[in-house]
Amino acid sequence: MTPLPRPRGPRSASVIAALISTPDDGPRDFAAADGAEDDALTLWVLHELHYRGFAGVDGRWEWQTSTIGLRTELERALEDRLRDRRPEPVVTGDLAVDLLRVVADDDGPSLARHVQRRATREQTLQLLRQRSLYHLKEADPTSWVIPRLSGGPKAALLEIQFDEYGNGDPRRLHHRLFQAGIEASGLLPGYAAYVDEAVLEVLEQNNALSMFGLQRRLRGAALGHLAAFEGTSSLPSRQLAQGLRRLDFPEEMAGYYDEHVEADAVHEQLALRDICVALVTAEPDLYDDVLLGAWACLDLEARTADALLTLWDAA
Repeated sequence: MTPLPRPRGPRSASVIAALISTPDDGPRDFAAADGAEDDALTLWVLHELHYRGFAGVDGRWEWQTSTIGLRTELERALEDRLRDRRPEPVVTGDLAVDLLRVVADDDGPSLARHVQRRATREQTLQLLRQRSLYHLKEADPTSWVIPRLSGGPKAALLEIQFDEYGNGDPRRLHHRLFQAGIEASGLLPGYAAYVDEAVLEVLEQNNALSMFGLQRRLRGAALGHLAAFEGTSSLPSRQLAQGLRRLDFPEEMAGYYDEHVEADAVHEQLALRDICVALVTAEPDLYDDVLLGAWACLDLEARTADALLTLWDAA
């Protein structure tokens, strides 16, 4: 199982210390946070209790009153930050048009283009380490949404997820393909092996996606995030594959991105029309949350790109 990460401040330290003790349902006084990274790591740890857990941590911690209460507090703060940061959306009443506009208006920097054209091998290895936090559990956060849907949107989401999970072949699971690629590239293949070096922006990307998936109330945001992700990943996947080959990375690593060039082009239409448009047709109240999820996907990716490109420029 995954080892617990190193704390990044008093709050994450107090949570990690609690998790290695015997769980009880009494109140816990967790420490106040010392900055955004402390809170981001704390929320990531609390989310991971719902995924694969941690070595030496009793599984009952997943549903203790104290941990759920703190998770709720931190998720509320994250959701508030996203909603406060989002510009007023343009709403035409046609969700497909509005989602495509969100994607078209995105002008954030591109890590994929940087890898394609001029990244060094060390920068690319660092990017793969950062990406491993999500890609080694690829598609899992969105799978939380499946039982919260019905009819066409559920069937279409399952079609996408079945592909993400290798169409029944465990060797073709997308997270297994990424794992094989990073191992061939000389990196550690263990789940969350690089959480201790994840930048704040990567932690927030993962936290937002887990929050959207774990809260039924935010199912629209989870699916809007999916639509934006699938609608913007085919070209970057091609660029990453080209950049990896330029830098003589193993074919296992480039092949992982090859897999996403065609697959995500198909997923884009499923996510846009068969999932999001169909969902909002049945549940019009979810219109704005779908747009929120799409915007958040692109905003958080842009922040990650800014953070890494700034780090590399300063090196």
